[in-house]
Amino acid sequence: MTAPPATAPPETRRLRLPAPRHVSLRARIGVLTALAAAGAVILVSVVAFFIVRQNILATLDANLLQRATAAAQSELVDPERLAGTPTGALGAGDIRLALLYANGLAQSARGAVTAPPLGEQELEVARGDADSSVRTATDGRVQYRVVAVAAGDGRALVIGQRLDATRAVLTRLGVALPAIGGVGVALAALAGVAVARTGLRPVQQLTAATERVASTGDLEPIPVDGSDELARLTASFNDMLGALAASQEQQRRLVADAGHELRTPLTSMRTNLELLTAASRPGAPPLPESDHAEILDDLQAQIAELSTLVGDLVELAREDAPQVVHEPVELTDVIERALERARRRAGDVEFDATLVPWTLIGDATALERAVLNLIDNAAKWSPPGATVRVQMRPLDPWSVLVEVADSGTGIAEQDLPRVFDRFYRAAGARTMPGSGLGLSIVRQVAVRHGGAVWAGRAPEGGALLVLRLPGRAPA
Repeated sequence: MTAPPATAPPETRRLRLPAPRHVSLRARIGVLTALAAAGAVILVSVVAFFIVRQNILATLDANLLQRATAAAQSELVDPERLAGTPTGALGAGDIRLALLYANGLAQSARGAVTAPPLGEQELEVARGDADSSVRTATDGRVQYRVVAVAAGDGRALVIGQRLDATRAVLTRLGVALPAIGGVGVALAALAGVAVARTGLRPVQQLTAATERVASTGDLEPIPVDGSDELARLTASFNDMLGALAASQEQQRRLVADAGHELRTPLTSMRTNLELLTAASRPGAPPLPESDHAEILDDLQAQIAELSTLVGDLVELAREDAPQVVHEPVELTDVIERALERARRRAGDVEFDATLVPWTLIGDATALERAVLNLIDNAAKWSPPGATVRVQMRPLDPWSVLVEVADSGTGIAEQDLPRVFDRFYRAAGARTMPGSGLGLSIVRQVAVRHGGAVWAGRAPEGGALLVLRLPGRAPA
């Protein structure tokens, strides 16, 4: 039997503070700017304080040493003279002066309450072990800066000056630096918030535009100011809105065109079915056998046309284009299979194929359907007994042209740019069977494989449809 896992007592569990999830980016930038400025101010203040303190003490030490050296070379080293010399003779009333002997005895100047703080360092100068000494010493609660210089054999002249004035200056400096730094931090925080507000205005506009699109579906672009990264982001967002608007318009157009194309076969089917239903009612005059067979043939043709139209619509209306199968495809084999299928339903139309070896990476099924649509279109417009020319011609080492030419009436000049549009049918083609989607599928397959398609006039007098595809000739 296993013991239950031990849990930490409540008092030892870590407390996790909730993260500030609702703090705006502008506020975070302001806080980070203030923290960065505070760190810089603290660093500069500390460095400045110690540099100023060091310079003040160095100046004070140099002044005291200069005074002590001058006094040691004067008559003050005479004990009798020293006893009668006031401390004010050295130019300051807060100075203590004493003559220290090597045996530890000291003699102060007249007017001094007591000798300056004396210690081992001053005795070393008196004994001749050191030329001078400088230190900070405390006498009770008062700090002194004490210097000692040699004043002859076995003697040292010691001067001590109170550090009250120096400490007051350093205290004021220690208060002034943080105060000024705090003002600088506040100004930096305000500047950070202002810069963030100005710099993030395009982001706010993008956010508002996104919320507007989500709530209203309005795809109007937003103004672009400047040429920086945020302006480029705004321009990219506008491009996305434009592409989305174009996609929506294309979908609306597809639905409208599909409804128009579906209406004709459905209306005809409904009419034929109503005729058959009316003829089958009791007491109704029977339909002649020839009319009955004709109606059934029309229904079969309309169902086939409707099936083809629905299949083409499914192919074109997919929101996400089918993934290209990344496998090597022998284009010659694809065209031969398409020709074989076209011959079975082309009647007395002949096909003249000139093929060359060519390999590309793509979807063999989609390529076969595109080539078959081109060949079927050429066969549909060719007169009986005519020949459809199918020719592969390398354009360069990296692309090949597949030309399909017929000897029909050709395509009118004004129709050439639009023959590959969805549901577009020229004036002379509206009475012919078809959905107007076959050539649109060809263009979709060509674009999906990195190619292109266009139409022109063939030397035979009919239409010339050209499909360009990438790839290479086999080595």
